[in-house]
Amino acid sequence: MTMPQRHHAATVVRPGVPAQRPMGRPMQASAVARPVPAAHPAAMPLGRPSVPAPRAAVTFLTVAEVAAMMRVSKMTVYRLVHAGDLSAVRVGRSFRVPERAVQDYLRDAYTDIA
Repeated sequence: MTMPQRHHAATVVRPGVPAQRPMGRPMQASAVARPVPAAHPAAMPLGRPSVPAPRAAVTFLTVAEVAAMMRVSKMTVYRLVHAGDLSAVRVGRSFRVPERAVQDYLRDAYTDIA
């Protein structure tokens, strides 16, 4: 039993279908180049893309860490957060306090005794 012979695409001419290109021959740029819309990523200027400046790393502390740092109870830290005196971020059911917020609170909390 023999397999049926396949016809090569280059031998069959069909209207509207481009013929198979010969291998090894360089293509002309005019055959491939098309205008690119201005909004397309390929239309962006060449070179290194502008990278945004790195943000300063933010260190978040737990309520227990803030309480230990300030030498107060966790309930006192919760009261400060709920009163709005100490900024915090809610993550799930717990709070995370930026270290910078603790430093700012302590700096502003100093009182002069004279």
